Amino acid sequence: MSKPAARFEPLALAVLTVSDTRTPETDTSGDLLVARLKEAGHTLQARQIVKDDIYQLRKVVSDWIADDRIQGIVTTGGTGFSGRDSTPEALAPLFDKTIEGFGELFRQVSVEDIGSSTIQSRCLAGLANRTVIFCLPGSNNACATGWDRIIVEQLDARHRPCNFVAQVRR
Repeated sequence: MSKPAARFEPLALAVLTVSDTRTPETDTSGDLLVARLKEAGHTLQARQIVKDDIYQLRKVVSDWIADDRIQGIVTTGGTGFSGRDSTPEALAPLFDKTIEGFGELFRQVSVEDIGSSTIQSRCLAGLANRTVIFCLPGSNNACATGWDRIIVEQLDARHRPCNFVAQVRR
C-alpha cells in the first residue's frame, strides 16, 4: 500500500533584512522574499531590518527562535566579505544543527548567474529550537535564486523525498 500524498502545510515565517542602509521603502530583497513566501502559501509572522551588527542580529533572531509562533526565518544580507558582513558569525552559533548542503547547493546553482563570484557567498542555513533558518545574500537576484531553486521546495511538505516541514515546531 502506498503512502498517501502529503498536503501543503502553510508555515509562519519571519524575514530579516541585514543592512546598514536599507529602509522599509528601499528593502527590495525583503519585499521579494515576502512576496515569494506569500505566493507559496505561507504567512508572514514578523519582518524587520537590522543593522549589520553581530549582537543586534543575534538578539532579533534569538527572539524569533524562542517565539513559538515562528517556524522559519529567512534573512537577506550580510553574507559577503565586506568589512561589516557578519551574518554567518552572528547566526551560526545559534544553530543546533547546520544544514551544510544549503550553502553548497546555493553556490552550485548561483554559478549559472554569477560565475566564479559565487565563492564569495557565505550563505548558510540551520535549525535552532525547531526553527529552520536560511541566510541569503542581499541582492534581489540571490534572494530569488535561493527561494525559487531551494527554499520553496524545502518548506513544502509535498516535496519528496524530504523537506524541512517535519523538522519545524508545530
